[in-house]
Amino acid sequence: MDNDIAFFKGDSFPIEMHKVRIVQKLTLIPVEERLKAARAAGFNTFLLKNSDVFLDMLTDSGVNAMSDRQLAAMMTADDSYAGSMSFDRLKSAATNIFNKQYVLPVHQGRAAENILAEAFVKAGNIIPMNYHFTTTKAHIGLRGGKVLELYNKSAIQLQSEEMFKGNIDIARLENVLKAEAGNIPFVRIEAGTNLIGGQPWSLCNLREAGKVCRAAKIPLVLDASLLADNLYFIKTRELAEKDRTIADIIKDISKEADIIYFSARKLGCARGGLILTDDPRVNEIFMGLVPLYEGFLTYGGMSVREIEAIAVGLEETLDFDMIRHGPEFINFMVGELVKRGVPVVTPAGGLGCHLDAKKFIPHVPPEEFIAGSLGAAVFIAGGIRGMERGTLSEERNPDGSEHICDVEMLRLALPRRVFTMSQIKYTVDRLEWLYANRDIVGGLKWVYEPKMLRFFNGRLDSVSDWPEKLAQKFRKDFGESL
Repeated sequence: MDNDIAFFKGDSFPIEMHKVRIVQKLTLIPVEERLKAARAAGFNTFLLKNSDVFLDMLTDSGVNAMSDRQLAAMMTADDSYAGSMSFDRLKSAATNIFNKQYVLPVHQGRAAENILAEAFVKAGNIIPMNYHFTTTKAHIGLRGGKVLELYNKSAIQLQSEEMFKGNIDIARLENVLKAEAGNIPFVRIEAGTNLIGGQPWSLCNLREAGKVCRAAKIPLVLDASLLADNLYFIKTRELAEKDRTIADIIKDISKEADIIYFSARKLGCARGGLILTDDPRVNEIFMGLVPLYEGFLTYGGMSVREIEAIAVGLEETLDFDMIRHGPEFINFMVGELVKRGVPVVTPAGGLGCHLDAKKFIPHVPPEEFIAGSLGAAVFIAGGIRGMERGTLSEERNPDGSEHICDVEMLRLALPRRVFTMSQIKYTVDRLEWLYANRDIVGGLKWVYEPKMLRFFNGRLDSVSDWPEKLAQKFRKDFGESL
Protein backbone atom coordinates (compact mmCIF):
# COMPACT_ATOMS: atom_id res chain seq x y z
CA MET A 1 0.00 0.00 0.00
CA ASP A 2 1.42 3.41 -0.95
CA ASN A 3 1.08 5.17 2.38
CA ASP A 4 3.92 7.20 3.88
CA ILE A 5 2.55 6.97 7.44
CA ALA A 6 3.96 4.19 9.64
CA PHE A 7 2.14 2.80 12.68
CA PHE A 8 3.79 1.89 15.99
CA LYS A 9 2.01 -1.49 16.26
CA GLY A 10 2.61 -2.37 12.63
CA ASP A 11 -0.96 -1.85 11.43
CA SER A 12 -1.50 -0.92 7.80
CA PHE A 13 -4.45 1.02 6.49
CA PRO A 14 -4.92 4.18 4.41
CA ILE A 15 -5.28 7.56 6.08
CA GLU A 16 -7.70 10.20 4.82
CA MET A 17 -5.69 13.25 3.74
CA HIS A 18 -8.70 15.48 4.30
CA LYS A 19 -11.11 16.33 7.10
CA VAL A 20 -14.92 16.22 7.07
CA ARG A 21 -16.65 19.60 7.37
CA ILE A 22 -20.15 18.93 5.99
CA VAL A 23 -22.07 15.73 6.75
CA GLN A 24 -25.27 14.05 5.57
CA LYS A 25 -27.28 11.94 7.99
CA LEU A 26 -27.66 8.24 7.19
CA THR A 27 -30.33 5.80 8.35
CA LEU A 28 -30.05 2.01 8.59
CA ILE A 29 -33.52 0.48 8.40
CA PRO A 30 -34.32 -2.99 9.85
CA VAL A 31 -33.74 -6.05 7.67
CA GLU A 32 -37.50 -6.63 7.26
CA GLU A 33 -37.87 -3.15 5.80
CA ARG A 34 -34.85 -3.69 3.55
CA LEU A 35 -36.55 -6.82 2.21
CA LYS A 36 -39.74 -4.88 1.57
CA ALA A 37 -37.81 -2.10 -0.18
CA ALA A 38 -35.96 -4.61 -2.39
CA ARG A 39 -39.24 -6.16 -3.54
CA ALA A 40 -40.81 -2.75 -4.15
CA ALA A 41 -37.83 -1.87 -6.37
CA GLY A 42 -38.20 -5.05 -8.43
CA PHE A 43 -34.85 -6.24 -7.01
CA ASN A 44 -33.18 -3.56 -9.14
CA THR A 45 -30.80 -1.49 -7.04
CA PHE A 46 -31.25 1.47 -9.43
CA LEU A 47 -34.90 1.67 -8.37
CA LEU A 48 -34.30 1.71 -4.62
CA LYS A 49 -35.25 4.90 -2.80
CA ASN A 50 -32.17 6.50 -1.34
CA SER A 51 -33.99 6.92 1.98
CA ASP A 52 -33.93 3.11 2.25
CA VAL A 53 -30.20 2.87 1.52
CA PHE A 54 -27.58 2.98 4.28
CA LEU A 55 -24.34 2.98 2.25
CA ASP A 56 -24.82 3.96 -1.38
CA MET A 57 -22.10 2.18 -3.34
CA LEU A 58 -24.05 2.13 -6.61
CA THR A 59 -21.67 4.45 -8.46
CA ASP A 60 -19.01 7.12 -8.18
CA SER A 61 -20.75 9.20 -10.85
CA GLY A 62 -21.80 12.62 -9.58
CA VAL A 63 -21.54 11.58 -5.93
CA ASN A 64 -17.87 12.26 -5.17
CA ALA A 65 -17.26 14.72 -2.34
CA MET A 66 -16.32 18.24 -3.42
CA SER A 67 -13.49 20.16 -1.81
CA ASP A 68 -13.81 23.47 0.02
CA ARG A 69 -12.07 25.13 -2.95
CA GLN A 70 -14.70 23.76 -5.33
CA LEU A 71 -17.58 24.98 -3.20
CA ALA A 72 -15.97 28.41 -2.91
CA ALA A 73 -15.47 28.60 -6.69
CA MET A 74 -19.16 27.89 -7.29
CA MET A 75 -19.99 31.22 -5.64
CA THR A 76 -17.98 33.13 -8.28
CA ALA A 77 -19.91 31.73 -11.26
CA ASP A 78 -20.70 33.95 -14.24
CA ASP A 79 -24.32 33.02 -14.90
CA SER A 80 -24.60 34.01 -18.57
CA TYR A 81 -25.91 32.04 -21.53
CA ALA A 82 -23.07 32.96 -23.89
CA GLY A 83 -19.50 34.10 -23.37
CA SER A 84 -19.39 33.00 -19.74
CA MET A 85 -16.15 33.75 -17.91
CA SER A 86 -16.76 30.59 -15.91
CA PHE A 87 -16.28 28.56 -19.07
CA ASP A 88 -13.13 30.53 -19.87
CA ARG A 89 -11.73 29.42 -16.51
CA LEU A 90 -12.70 25.79 -17.17
CA LYS A 91 -11.22 25.89 -20.67
CA SER A 92 -7.99 27.35 -19.30
CA ALA A 93 -7.72 24.61 -16.65
CA ALA A 94 -8.48 21.81 -19.13
CA THR A 95 -6.07 23.18 -21.75
CA ASN A 96 -3.30 23.50 -19.16
CA ILE A 97 -3.76 19.93 -17.95
CA PHE A 98 -4.43 18.11 -21.24
CA ASN A 99 -2.55 20.45 -23.60
CA LYS A 100 -5.39 20.37 -26.15
CA GLN A 101 -6.38 23.50 -28.07
CA TYR A 102 -10.13 22.97 -28.42
CA VAL A 103 -12.45 22.35 -25.47
CA LEU A 104 -16.20 21.78 -25.75
CA PRO A 105 -18.66 21.35 -22.85
CA VAL A 106 -21.34 18.65 -22.54
CA HIS A 107 -23.67 17.81 -19.67
CA GLN A 108 -22.05 14.42 -18.93
CA GLY A 109 -19.97 11.62 -20.42
CA ARG A 110 -22.68 9.86 -22.38
CA ALA A 111 -23.49 13.17 -24.07
CA ALA A 112 -19.93 13.19 -25.39
CA GLU A 113 -20.40 9.60 -26.56
CA ASN A 114 -23.55 10.62 -28.41
CA ILE A 115 -21.76 13.45 -30.22
CA LEU A 116 -18.79 11.25 -31.05
CA ALA A 117 -21.04 8.52 -32.47
CA GLU A 118 -23.20 11.00 -34.39
CA ALA A 119 -20.11 12.57 -35.95
CA PHE A 120 -18.26 9.43 -36.99
CA VAL A 121 -20.18 6.15 -36.74
CA LYS A 122 -21.96 4.79 -39.83
CA ALA A 123 -23.83 1.53 -40.37
CA GLY A 124 -21.41 -1.39 -40.60
CA ASN A 125 -18.50 0.39 -38.95
CA ILE A 126 -16.25 -1.47 -36.52
CA ILE A 127 -15.00 0.36 -33.42
CA PRO A 128 -12.12 -1.45 -31.67
CA MET A 129 -11.61 -0.80 -27.96
CA ASN A 130 -9.98 -2.30 -24.89
CA TYR A 131 -13.40 -2.93 -23.31
CA HIS A 132 -16.87 -1.55 -23.89
CA PHE A 133 -19.02 0.51 -21.56
CA THR A 134 -22.81 0.13 -21.62
CA THR A 135 -23.76 3.58 -22.92
CA THR A 136 -20.82 3.70 -25.34
CA LYS A 137 -21.94 0.45 -26.91
CA ALA A 138 -25.55 1.66 -27.07
CA HIS A 139 -24.66 4.91 -28.88
CA ILE A 140 -22.52 3.03 -31.40
CA GLY A 141 -25.20 0.39 -31.90
CA LEU A 142 -27.89 3.01 -32.53
CA ARG A 143 -25.87 4.19 -35.56
CA GLY A 144 -25.45 0.64 -36.87
CA GLY A 145 -21.86 0.27 -35.68
CA LYS A 146 -20.35 -2.66 -33.83
CA VAL A 147 -17.98 -2.72 -30.89
CA LEU A 148 -14.95 -5.03 -31.12
CA GLU A 149 -13.20 -5.65 -27.81
CA LEU A 150 -9.48 -6.32 -28.08
CA TYR A 151 -8.60 -7.14 -24.49
CA ASN A 152 -5.94 -9.56 -23.34
CA LYS A 153 -6.98 -12.88 -21.77
CA SER A 154 -6.04 -11.64 -18.31
CA ALA A 155 -8.78 -8.99 -18.51
CA ILE A 156 -11.53 -11.50 -17.73
CA GLN A 157 -9.50 -13.60 -15.27
CA LEU A 158 -10.96 -12.06 -12.14
CA GLN A 159 -8.22 -13.30 -9.83
CA SER A 160 -4.71 -12.78 -11.16
CA GLU A 161 -1.48 -10.89 -10.58
CA GLU A 162 -1.68 -8.90 -13.82
CA MET A 163 -1.32 -5.22 -12.88
CA PHE A 164 -2.69 -3.77 -16.16
CA LYS A 165 -5.72 -5.80 -17.18
CA GLY A 166 -7.08 -2.81 -19.09
CA ASN A 167 -4.36 -3.00 -21.76
CA ILE A 168 -5.48 -3.33 -25.35
CA ASP A 169 -4.01 -6.26 -27.32
CA ILE A 170 -1.59 -4.47 -29.67
CA ALA A 171 -1.09 -7.39 -32.09
CA ARG A 172 -4.84 -7.86 -32.52
CA LEU A 173 -5.28 -4.11 -32.95
CA GLU A 174 -2.74 -4.02 -35.78
CA ASN A 175 -4.44 -6.96 -37.50
CA VAL A 176 -7.93 -5.46 -37.19
CA LEU A 177 -6.83 -2.06 -38.52
CA LYS A 178 -5.40 -3.79 -41.60
CA ALA A 179 -8.32 -6.20 -42.13
CA GLU A 180 -10.97 -3.47 -41.67
CA ALA A 181 -9.13 -0.62 -43.40
CA GLY A 182 -11.59 2.11 -44.35
CA ASN A 183 -14.28 0.77 -42.01
CA ILE A 184 -12.92 1.95 -38.66
CA PRO A 185 -13.77 5.58 -37.78
CA PHE A 186 -11.74 5.55 -34.55
CA VAL A 187 -10.20 3.35 -31.86
CA ARG A 188 -11.43 3.88 -28.29
CA ILE A 189 -9.39 3.32 -25.14
CA GLU A 190 -11.20 3.52 -21.80
CA ALA A 191 -9.22 4.58 -18.74
CA GLY A 192 -9.95 2.34 -15.77
CA THR A 193 -12.09 -0.21 -17.63
CA ASN A 194 -15.38 0.01 -15.76
CA LEU A 195 -16.95 -3.35 -16.59
CA ILE A 196 -13.96 -5.52 -15.69
CA GLY A 197 -13.31 -4.09 -12.26
CA GLY A 198 -11.86 -0.62 -12.84
CA GLN A 199 -8.67 -2.20 -14.17
CA PRO A 200 -6.03 0.17 -15.62
CA TRP A 201 -3.82 0.21 -18.69
CA SER A 202 -0.15 1.12 -18.67
CA LEU A 203 1.25 4.25 -20.28
CA CYS A 204 3.57 1.96 -22.26
CA ASN A 205 0.54 0.16 -23.71
CA LEU A 206 -1.18 3.44 -24.59
CA ARG A 207 1.95 4.63 -26.39
CA GLU A 208 2.04 1.43 -28.43
CA ALA A 209 -1.65 1.81 -29.31
CA GLY A 210 -1.09 5.43 -30.31
CA LYS A 211 1.79 4.43 -32.58
CA VAL A 212 -0.32 1.77 -34.30
CA CYS A 213 -3.24 4.17 -34.80
CA ARG A 214 -1.03 6.92 -36.23
CA ALA A 215 0.52 4.47 -38.69
CA ALA A 216 -2.98 3.50 -39.85
CA LYS A 217 -4.12 7.18 -39.82
CA ILE A 218 -7.03 6.33 -37.54
CA PRO A 219 -7.91 8.61 -34.60
CA LEU A 220 -7.36 7.32 -31.08
CA VAL A 221 -10.15 8.36 -28.71
CA LEU A 222 -9.61 8.31 -24.95
CA ASP A 223 -12.50 8.01 -22.50
CA ALA A 224 -10.80 9.66 -19.52
CA SER A 225 -13.71 9.45 -17.06
CA LEU A 226 -11.75 7.18 -14.69
CA LEU A 227 -8.39 8.71 -15.52
CA ALA A 228 -7.63 9.71 -11.90
CA ASP A 229 -7.53 6.07 -10.79
CA ASN A 230 -5.53 5.06 -13.88
CA LEU A 231 -2.99 7.80 -13.11
CA TYR A 232 -2.53 6.39 -9.61
CA PHE A 233 -1.85 2.92 -10.98
CA ILE A 234 0.56 4.19 -13.63
CA LYS A 235 2.60 6.03 -11.00
CA THR A 236 2.56 3.20 -8.43
CA ARG A 237 2.74 0.11 -10.67
CA GLU A 238 4.69 1.21 -13.75
CA LEU A 239 8.35 1.36 -12.78
CA ALA A 240 9.36 3.83 -15.49
CA GLU A 241 6.77 6.37 -14.29
CA LYS A 242 7.14 6.20 -10.49
CA ASP A 243 9.31 9.32 -10.13
CA ARG A 244 7.34 11.49 -12.54
CA THR A 245 4.68 14.06 -11.65
CA ILE A 246 1.00 13.44 -12.31
CA ALA A 247 0.97 16.55 -14.53
CA ASP A 248 3.71 15.17 -16.77
CA ILE A 249 2.07 11.74 -16.98
CA ILE A 250 -1.22 13.33 -18.07
CA LYS A 251 0.51 15.34 -20.79
CA ASP A 252 2.14 12.18 -22.15
CA ILE A 253 -1.23 10.44 -22.15
CA SER A 254 -2.77 13.37 -23.98
CA LYS A 255 -0.09 13.22 -26.69
CA GLU A 256 -1.31 9.76 -27.71
CA ALA A 257 -5.01 10.67 -27.97
CA ASP A 258 -6.50 12.61 -30.88
CA ILE A 259 -9.77 13.12 -28.99
CA ILE A 260 -10.33 13.03 -25.23
CA TYR A 261 -13.73 13.04 -23.58
CA PHE A 262 -14.83 12.43 -20.03
CA SER A 263 -17.62 12.59 -17.51
CA ALA A 264 -16.78 15.24 -14.94
CA ARG A 265 -19.18 13.43 -12.64
CA LYS A 266 -16.12 11.20 -12.19
CA LEU A 267 -13.04 13.17 -13.30
CA GLY A 268 -13.46 16.57 -11.69
CA CYS A 269 -15.92 15.57 -8.96
CA ALA A 270 -18.81 17.71 -10.24
CA ARG A 271 -21.58 17.28 -12.83
CA GLY A 272 -20.75 17.79 -16.47
CA GLY A 273 -18.29 16.71 -19.12
CA LEU A 274 -15.83 17.84 -21.78
CA ILE A 275 -14.56 16.93 -25.24
CA LEU A 276 -11.02 17.99 -26.18
CA THR A 277 -9.04 17.82 -29.43
CA ASP A 278 -6.28 19.56 -31.37
CA ASP A 279 -7.88 18.82 -34.75
CA PRO A 280 -9.69 21.92 -36.13
CA ARG A 281 -11.73 19.81 -38.56
CA VAL A 282 -13.01 17.55 -35.80
CA ASN A 283 -13.67 20.52 -33.54
CA GLU A 284 -15.77 22.17 -36.26
CA ILE A 285 -17.92 19.03 -36.60
CA PHE A 286 -18.43 18.86 -32.84
CA MET A 287 -19.22 22.58 -32.64
CA GLY A 288 -22.20 21.97 -34.91
CA LEU A 289 -23.51 19.18 -32.69
CA VAL A 290 -23.00 20.61 -29.18
CA PRO A 291 -25.62 23.40 -29.57
CA LEU A 292 -28.02 20.90 -31.16
CA TYR A 293 -27.88 18.33 -28.37
CA GLU A 294 -26.41 20.09 -25.34
CA GLY A 295 -26.61 23.87 -25.26
CA PHE A 296 -24.47 26.83 -26.25
CA LEU A 297 -20.71 26.38 -26.61
CA THR A 298 -19.91 28.07 -23.29
CA TYR A 299 -22.17 25.99 -21.08
CA GLY A 300 -23.09 22.79 -22.94
CA GLY A 301 -26.02 21.86 -20.72
CA MET A 302 -24.09 22.44 -17.48
CA SER A 303 -24.81 24.84 -14.66
CA VAL A 304 -22.11 27.53 -14.54
CA ARG A 305 -21.63 26.67 -10.87
CA GLU A 306 -20.74 23.13 -11.86
CA ILE A 307 -18.40 24.55 -14.51
CA GLU A 308 -16.49 26.45 -11.82
CA ALA A 309 -16.35 23.34 -9.64
CA ILE A 310 -15.01 21.20 -12.51
CA ALA A 311 -12.23 23.71 -13.23
CA VAL A 312 -10.99 23.39 -9.65
CA GLY A 313 -11.63 19.64 -9.59
CA LEU A 314 -9.41 19.10 -12.64
CA GLU A 315 -6.61 21.07 -10.98
CA GLU A 316 -7.00 18.94 -7.84
CA THR A 317 -6.55 15.81 -9.96
CA LEU A 318 -2.87 16.75 -10.11
CA ASP A 319 -2.67 16.25 -6.32
CA PHE A 320 -1.45 12.72 -5.59
CA ASP A 321 -3.07 12.78 -2.14
CA MET A 322 -6.42 13.33 -3.84
CA ILE A 323 -6.15 10.61 -6.49
CA ARG A 324 -4.69 8.03 -4.10
CA HIS A 325 -7.69 8.06 -1.75
CA GLY A 326 -10.07 5.93 -3.82
CA PRO A 327 -7.62 3.23 -4.96
CA GLU A 328 -6.07 2.86 -1.50
CA PHE A 329 -9.41 2.52 0.29
CA ILE A 330 -10.49 0.01 -2.35
CA ASN A 331 -7.25 -1.91 -1.91
CA PHE A 332 -7.80 -2.07 1.86
CA MET A 333 -11.36 -3.34 1.42
CA VAL A 334 -10.29 -5.95 -1.15
CA GLY A 335 -7.48 -7.11 1.13
CA GLU A 336 -9.81 -7.54 4.10
CA LEU A 337 -12.26 -9.59 2.03
CA VAL A 338 -9.47 -11.77 0.65
CA LYS A 339 -8.39 -12.50 4.25
CA ARG A 340 -11.93 -13.72 4.96
CA GLY A 341 -12.12 -15.89 1.86
CA VAL A 342 -14.72 -13.72 0.12
CA PRO A 343 -14.18 -13.88 -3.69
CA VAL A 344 -13.27 -10.50 -5.15
CA VAL A 345 -11.51 -9.18 -8.24
CA THR A 346 -7.74 -9.00 -7.80
CA PRO A 347 -5.60 -7.07 -8.04
CA ALA A 348 -7.73 -4.26 -6.63
CA GLY A 349 -8.67 -1.77 -9.33
CA GLY A 350 -10.20 1.67 -9.24
CA LEU A 351 -13.79 2.87 -8.90
CA GLY A 352 -14.80 0.27 -6.28
CA CYS A 353 -14.46 -3.17 -4.79
CA HIS A 354 -15.80 -5.81 -7.17
CA LEU A 355 -17.25 -9.08 -5.89
CA ASP A 356 -16.78 -12.15 -8.09
CA ALA A 357 -20.43 -13.14 -8.25
CA LYS A 358 -19.89 -16.49 -10.00
CA LYS A 359 -17.66 -17.68 -7.17
CA PHE A 360 -19.76 -16.01 -4.48
CA ILE A 361 -23.00 -17.79 -5.45
CA PRO A 362 -21.93 -20.51 -7.95
CA HIS A 363 -25.22 -22.40 -7.60
CA VAL A 364 -27.23 -19.60 -9.29
CA PRO A 365 -27.47 -20.23 -13.07
CA PRO A 366 -26.40 -17.44 -15.46
CA GLU A 367 -29.96 -17.10 -16.84
CA GLU A 368 -31.08 -16.05 -13.35
CA PHE A 369 -28.70 -13.09 -13.24
CA ILE A 370 -25.96 -14.03 -10.82
CA ALA A 371 -24.60 -10.55 -10.14
CA GLY A 372 -28.07 -9.02 -9.96
CA SER A 373 -29.11 -11.63 -7.40
CA LEU A 374 -26.00 -10.92 -5.35
CA GLY A 375 -26.79 -7.19 -5.46
CA ALA A 376 -30.25 -7.83 -4.01
CA ALA A 377 -28.77 -10.07 -1.31
CA VAL A 378 -26.12 -7.51 -0.31
CA PHE A 379 -28.81 -4.86 0.12
CA ILE A 380 -30.95 -7.15 2.28
CA ALA A 381 -27.92 -8.13 4.37
CA GLY A 382 -26.57 -4.66 5.02
CA GLY A 383 -28.56 -1.86 3.39
CA ILE A 384 -25.62 -1.52 0.98
CA ARG A 385 -26.48 -0.60 -2.60
CA GLY A 386 -24.14 -1.94 -5.29
CA MET A 387 -24.38 -2.18 -9.08
CA GLU A 388 -24.71 -5.33 -11.16
CA ARG A 389 -22.02 -5.66 -13.82
CA GLY A 390 -22.84 -8.80 -15.75
CA THR A 391 -25.57 -10.40 -17.89
CA LEU A 392 -28.25 -8.03 -16.58
CA SER A 393 -26.23 -5.09 -17.92
CA GLU A 394 -25.96 -6.63 -21.39
CA GLU A 395 -28.42 -6.44 -24.28
CA ARG A 396 -30.09 -9.59 -25.62
CA ASN A 397 -28.66 -11.38 -28.67
CA PRO A 398 -30.30 -10.66 -32.06
CA ASP A 399 -32.26 -13.94 -31.78
CA GLY A 400 -33.74 -12.85 -28.45
CA SER A 401 -31.65 -15.13 -26.26
CA GLU A 402 -29.76 -13.85 -23.24
CA HIS A 403 -26.21 -12.72 -23.92
CA ILE A 404 -24.46 -14.51 -21.06
CA CYS A 405 -21.62 -12.30 -19.88
CA ASP A 406 -18.12 -13.70 -19.38
CA VAL A 407 -17.75 -11.62 -16.23
CA GLU A 408 -20.33 -11.48 -13.43
CA MET A 409 -19.46 -8.88 -10.81
CA LEU A 410 -21.18 -6.83 -8.17
CA ARG A 411 -19.53 -3.43 -8.00
CA LEU A 412 -19.39 -1.67 -4.65
CA ALA A 413 -18.26 1.79 -5.70
CA LEU A 414 -16.28 3.96 -3.29
CA PRO A 415 -16.89 7.57 -4.31
CA ARG A 416 -13.87 9.74 -3.56
CA ARG A 417 -13.63 11.17 -0.03
CA VAL A 418 -17.13 9.95 0.93
CA PHE A 419 -16.95 6.85 3.15
CA THR A 420 -15.10 6.44 6.44
CA MET A 421 -12.97 3.49 7.51
CA SER A 422 -15.68 2.32 9.95
CA GLN A 423 -18.17 2.15 7.08
CA ILE A 424 -15.72 0.10 5.03
CA LYS A 425 -15.29 -2.28 7.97
CA TYR A 426 -19.07 -2.56 8.39
CA THR A 427 -19.40 -3.48 4.72
CA VAL A 428 -16.69 -6.13 5.03
CA ASP A 429 -18.50 -7.61 8.05
CA ARG A 430 -21.85 -7.88 6.27
CA LEU A 431 -20.23 -9.38 3.17
CA GLU A 432 -18.46 -11.98 5.32
CA TRP A 433 -21.80 -12.91 6.92
CA LEU A 434 -23.51 -13.10 3.54
CA TYR A 435 -20.77 -15.30 2.12
CA ALA A 436 -21.18 -17.67 5.08
CA ASN A 437 -24.91 -17.85 4.20
CA ARG A 438 -24.52 -17.80 0.41
CA ASP A 439 -26.39 -21.06 -0.13
CA ILE A 440 -29.64 -19.25 0.77
CA VAL A 441 -29.34 -16.81 -2.13
CA GLY A 442 -31.28 -17.70 -5.30
CA GLY A 443 -31.88 -16.19 -8.71
CA LEU A 444 -34.08 -13.56 -10.35
CA LYS A 445 -36.43 -13.47 -13.32
CA TRP A 446 -37.82 -10.67 -15.47
CA VAL A 447 -41.14 -9.01 -14.69
CA TYR A 448 -40.62 -5.94 -16.89
CA GLU A 449 -37.73 -5.75 -19.37
CA PRO A 450 -37.04 -2.55 -21.36
CA LYS A 451 -35.56 -3.03 -24.83
CA MET A 452 -32.48 -0.86 -24.24
CA LEU A 453 -30.26 -0.31 -21.19
CA ARG A 454 -32.63 -2.57 -19.30
CA PHE A 455 -30.56 -2.55 -16.12
CA PHE A 456 -31.64 1.04 -15.43
CA ASN A 457 -35.40 0.54 -15.31
CA GLY A 458 -36.11 -3.19 -15.52
CA ARG A 459 -38.00 -5.00 -12.75
CA LEU A 460 -37.44 -8.54 -11.57
CA ASP A 461 -38.82 -11.03 -9.07
CA SER A 462 -37.12 -13.77 -7.08
CA VAL A 463 -37.42 -17.30 -8.45
CA SER A 464 -38.30 -18.53 -4.93
CA ASP A 465 -38.77 -17.18 -1.43
CA TRP A 466 -35.00 -16.95 -0.88
CA PRO A 467 -35.09 -13.21 0.03
CA GLU A 468 -37.46 -13.95 2.90
CA LYS A 469 -35.27 -16.83 4.08
CA LEU A 470 -32.18 -14.60 3.95
CA ALA A 471 -33.89 -11.92 6.04
CA GLN A 472 -35.03 -14.53 8.56
CA LYS A 473 -31.49 -15.89 8.88
CA PHE A 474 -30.15 -12.39 9.42
CA ARG A 475 -32.66 -11.77 12.21
CA LYS A 476 -31.78 -15.10 13.83
CA ASP A 477 -28.03 -14.38 13.73
CA PHE A 478 -28.06 -10.71 14.67
CA GLY A 479 -31.05 -10.61 17.03
CA GLU A 480 -32.35 -7.07 17.49
CA SER A 481 -29.37 -5.57 15.67
CA LEU A 482 -29.91 -3.72 12.37
